[in-house]
Amino acid sequence: NEKRMLQEAVDSLLDNSRKSSAVKTDANRPLKSLSDSLKGKQGRFRQNLLGKRVDYSARSVIVVGPELKMYECGLPKNMAAELYKPFVIRKLIERGIVKTVKSAKKIVDRKDPVVWDILEYVMKGHPVLLNRAPTLHRLGIQAFQPKMIEGKAIQLHPLACTAF
Repeated sequence: NEKRMLQEAVDSLLDNSRKSSAVKTDANRPLKSLSDSLKGKQGRFRQNLLGKRVDYSARSVIVVGPELKMYECGLPKNMAAELYKPFVIRKLIERGIVKTVKSAKKIVDRKDPVVWDILEYVMKGHPVLLNRAPTLHRLGIQAFQPKMIEGKAIQLHPLACTAF
C-alpha cells in the first residue's frame, strides 16, 4: 500500500494531468507537474529556450540560384566566414600556419587569402540547416551542402525554394 501511494505521488509529480483524480491544492486546483511546466506555449522550451538568439546562426533573404544542385545552397562569403570561424581557426593551427587562437582569429578577421581555401575545405564536411519561420511542417527546416558565393543573399535551387 505504501509503495502504491509513493508511486502515485511520483506519477503526479511527473504528470499530474494524466490521472483522472489529479492531486489538488487547498483551493481545489490541480498541482502543476513537471510536464506541465515543460509543455505548451508558456512551457520552458517555447518560452525560454526557442525564442532566444543562437550562436553560429545567420539571417538573410533567399534568392534563386539556378546553377545550384538540389542539395546545395549558396552561402555568402562573409556569412560563411563567420559561421565556420571555429573550424577555420582549428585548421589554421593544425596546418601550422599560426600558433595561437588569437593570431588565428586575426587572420580570419582580416580575411587573408589562406582563409578562403581553408573555409572551402571545412565547408565540405559540414552541412548547414536552413529554417523558414514559422516552422510548421517538416520541410520548414532542411539541410544543405553550402557553396561559397559573392553577395549577401542565400541562394537556393529553384525547386528547393517551394518549401521556403
